[in-house]
Amino acid sequence: MTGPPPARPGTAGEGRDSDGRDDADVIAQSLDEPELFAGLYDRHAPDIHRYAARRLGEGAADDITAETFLIAFRTRARYDTAHRLARPWLYGIAANLIGKHRRTEVRALKALARAGHDPVAASWSDRSDDRIAVQAPLAGALASLSPGDRHVLLLVAWADLGYQEVAEALRIPLGTVRSRLNRARRKVRASLSTDPAFTSALDSALDASPATAGQELSPSWTK
Repeated sequence: MTGPPPARPGTAGEGRDSDGRDDADVIAQSLDEPELFAGLYDRHAPDIHRYAARRLGEGAADDITAETFLIAFRTRARYDTAHRLARPWLYGIAANLIGKHRRTEVRALKALARAGHDPVAASWSDRSDDRIAVQAPLAGALASLSPGDRHVLLLVAWADLGYQEVAEALRIPLGTVRSRLNRARRKVRASLSTDPAFTSALDSALDASPATAGQELSPSWTK
């Protein structure tokens, strides 16, 4: 597999397809008509692939995306159709798969932080479509985070998931999302305290996210 196809106009990220079906409708109907599941792939695969590439590089992103949708297809009968949009579910599957490569991710981040270059990290550092370009200072800060804190921070900053969506994706309480995000943000800011450009980019990305719009990251959330 060489990566997902580009999203068709009017599909990726939208709530309904051309026939008026939302994600939950597609998943439910695909139980009897499996071919309909391809519509879910068309709608969300580009975003999942982009997120995985930012975390692990382009090569790994192909496999992560393919496996995410294979798992989603195989487990679709257990999907809770009360959740009309499948983005959190799909990002949760992808996050679990990415987590299995955490040593690779951290090793690449540390190499990028130390030398400014890494064969894996080079494919996702300083990307023009990233609101937070992964350059050496930020790479070191991300590498220092726990896997759980890194998942929450990057699902917010790069996947544009809201608090509740992150909670659904990672199957953790909403309060845990808030405390992890607050802790991750403080650690990253502390690591980059001598580089205001990066802390400003981080704050701008998080403040523009649905997760943080109108919600202050209170220190009281830190456990």
